[in-house]
Amino acid sequence: MAISTIQVKEETKKKLQSMKLYPRETYEEVIERIIEDLNELNDKTKMEIEQARKDIESGKYVTHEKLKKDLEL
Repeated sequence: MAISTIQVKEETKKKLQSMKLYPRETYEEVIERIIEDLNELNDKTKMEIEQARKDIESGKYVTHEKLKKDLEL
């Protein structure tokens, strides 16, 4: 495993520090967790978008106008 040094702004370092789950968690672990979360979110979001498209194609949606009327707004 190659180890590299990266430069980050002090503000970024503080954000990474605040994202630690426990005091001895390394920045490497924090960054890996963020990347993993983003990948999962992207896959989940893609599935939700596909489902929404299917719902629209099959007529399973409500327009803003209908919703406002139903809620008496």
